[in-house]
Amino acid sequence: MAIFLTADSKVIVQGMTGSEGMKHTTRMLASGTNVVGGVNPRKAGTTVDFPEGKQVPVFGSVADAMKETGADVSVVFVPPAFAKSAVIEAVDAGIGLCVVITEGIAVKDSAEFYNYSKDKATRIIGPNCPGIISPGKSNAGIIPADIAGTGRIGLVSKSGTLTYQMMYELRDFGFSTAVGIGGDPIIGTTHIDCLEAFENDPETDAIVMIGEIGGDAEERAAAYIKENVTKPVVGYVAGFMAPEGKTMGHAGAIVTGSSGTAQAKKEALEAVGVKVGKTPSETAALMREIMQNIQQ
Repeated sequence: MAIFLTADSKVIVQGMTGSEGMKHTTRMLASGTNVVGGVNPRKAGTTVDFPEGKQVPVFGSVADAMKETGADVSVVFVPPAFAKSAVIEAVDAGIGLCVVITEGIAVKDSAEFYNYSKDKATRIIGPNCPGIISPGKSNAGIIPADIAGTGRIGLVSKSGTLTYQMMYELRDFGFSTAVGIGGDPIIGTTHIDCLEAFENDPETDAIVMIGEIGGDAEERAAAYIKENVTKPVVGYVAGFMAPEGKTMGHAGAIVTGSSGTAQAKKEALEAVGVKVGKTPSETAALMREIMQNIQQ
């Protein structure tokens, strides 16, 4: 079992024939992802050769790709200026999951495609995210496939690089699914969406949640955990050392007054029983202790 992305997922890549699309499609294929097509209206009807004799057809639209292949996941590597239309196209086609890797998308565009997707069949992950991986099953995005294997930890993270570090530090336990939700001010899938899915996944025993300064997503997640999550959760909030009043890293990491600080988020999470590490390594150690107790 995994959340959102499974061994049965059929993946298409919007922007597959561009340099980033080609590079990461090669990596996804190498990790065992069932990539069934690419989308590029100018190259419809062609095929692209990948290592080990793999050929992937290119379709003119997401709808055509879904009709011909049964695809249910799209990964978007389209440049920022065209990303909104690419996502709306995927939503209109009714694809189940749209993973938007592209960074630098205008917040207005993200707001428009997010609002457009609400009440429709498509779940959006991202934008400006590393994607989602269910190790040993499928990998949709840019997360390195060889840093951790299959296991029973669920991971949801705003940060791409901290996703990789946490997976590597807990590689001896492994993961059911790791989701990089992205750090922009407006994103599709949230911490709470992933917490709900991991809580309902019988093959996830414990959850790591990585947040960062800015906004109130972690505080809202804490309130959700208090009411709805029975599995152990450990957390990390990036930005403890951030200078006051300075915007750090992701566009969403904007602190106003006392709200949105790492300390405020830490206190909100600890108040509902979430153990919060001061560093990624300390957070991994907290999860290690939980998993060792579960396995005894």
